[in-house]
Amino acid sequence: MNTNEIIIIGGGVGGLTLALMLHEKGVPARVYEAAPRLDPIGVGISILPHASKQLCDLGLRDALAAVAIQAQESCFYTRFGQLAYKEKLGLSAGYDVPQFQIHRGDLHAVLLDAFIARAGRDKVVTGHKCVRVEDTATSAIVHFVDPAGNSLSPVEGRAAIAADGIHSAVRAQLFPDEGGPIYSGVNMWRGVTRWKPYLTGASYVRAGWLSHGKMVIYPIRDNIDGEGTQLINWVAEIETPEYAVQDWNRRGKLEDFIGAFEDWHFDFLDVPAMIRAADSILEYPMVDKDPLPFWSQGHMTLLGDAAHPMYPRGSNGAGQAILDARKLADELASGGDVVDALAAYDADRRVATAKVVQTNRTNPPDVILKLVHERSGDKPFERIEDVISPAELAAVSDSYKTVAGYDRQKVGNA
Repeated sequence: MNTNEIIIIGGGVGGLTLALMLHEKGVPARVYEAAPRLDPIGVGISILPHASKQLCDLGLRDALAAVAIQAQESCFYTRFGQLAYKEKLGLSAGYDVPQFQIHRGDLHAVLLDAFIARAGRDKVVTGHKCVRVEDTATSAIVHFVDPAGNSLSPVEGRAAIAADGIHSAVRAQLFPDEGGPIYSGVNMWRGVTRWKPYLTGASYVRAGWLSHGKMVIYPIRDNIDGEGTQLINWVAEIETPEYAVQDWNRRGKLEDFIGAFEDWHFDFLDVPAMIRAADSILEYPMVDKDPLPFWSQGHMTLLGDAAHPMYPRGSNGAGQAILDARKLADELASGGDVVDALAAYDADRRVATAKVVQTNRTNPPDVILKLVHERSGDKPFERIEDVISPAELAAVSDSYKTVAGYDRQKVGNA
C-alpha cells in the first residue's frame, strides 16, 4: 500500500469527484467505500452551473449529456397551477455550461467509470467502513470494519478525507457531543415516474407552499422507451411538526400525503396521477446540521455532507461538495505541507458553505413560492403583477445564486 496516497473515505459524488481532480493533478488517491458494491442508487439531482463547470472541466460533459436532461427553464407555480415566475437556466440563460438534471445513480456511474478508466480499478476499494482516523505526526491512519463489523487492516496515507455523508464517523469523532441531524419541520416524499414530457421537456418546476403542500418536479432521463417517455423526479414537501427523525429513508405511503395534491390538475401536468404512477416512494425528513467551528484536524478533514449537510432547497448539496473537491484538490496539489493545505481548504470552504446552509434555512429560491402564497392570500389571481412585483421575485433568485456561487458573472458566460 502506498502511504503517500490521499485516503478518501466514501465513494459518493464528493469522494469520486475529489479522486478525479486529484488524479488530474498527479496526486495519488484511493477511495474506500463502506458498501460492498457501488450500485446506482438515489433519485434526481440538479447539477447547477458552478458544479457543472467543474465536471465539464474534468472532461465529463459528453458523458453527462448522454444520460442527463439539460435544463432550460425554472418555473414557479401556485397550487392552483398559476405561473408566478419563470427564468431561463443553464445554456439558455447564457452560461457556457449546461445545468444538468440527472438521476443520482447516473451521475455516480459517470464519475466512477471515469475514475476507474483513468486511475485503475484497484483505486476503489469497497466493503470498508471507516470507524475512526488516527492522526500521527506525519500521516493519517484510517481504521475500517467490513460489512459484518469485523476489523480490517488499517490504512495509512498522507491525509484522510471524510466524504462519508451526514452520518460521518469522522465528524462524530471530531465532535462527539454534536448530536443528530436537526429536523426542519418539513417532511418529504420522493419518487420517480415514467411520464410524457411536460412544458419544454426540460423544465424545473416548483409549485405550492409548505403549509398546504409543495412540489418540486423535473425530468432526469429522456426518451427511456424510444417513444419519448421521460423519467420524472418529484419531491412532495409538507410541514409536519412531529416526526421520528430516526426513521430515515424509509418506504413512503401514498395515503400519507396524496391528499394535499389531489386537486393539482394543471394545464400541463396531472400531478396526482403522476405521483400515483411512481415506480416507488421514499419518505424522509428534511434535515441539516449547524455549521461547524472547524473541519480539519492535523491530517484529516471533512468534505460534502460530512462537512455541511444542508436542506435540499436550492439543488445545491452535491454542488457544494463538488466545489469542496475543487478547492481541496488545488490545495493538496500545491506542493506545500499537507496540514497547511487542509487548513487553507477549511478556512475557505467552511465559511462559504456556512452561508449556504443558513440561506437554505431562511431564503432559498423557493421563498418565491412563500411570498406569492402570502401576498395572494393563497387565492387565485388574475395577474401576478397585482400580487407581487416580478422584479422582487427575480431579486430572490439572483440573491441565492450569489450566495451559492453560481451567478453568471462568477461562473462565466458564453
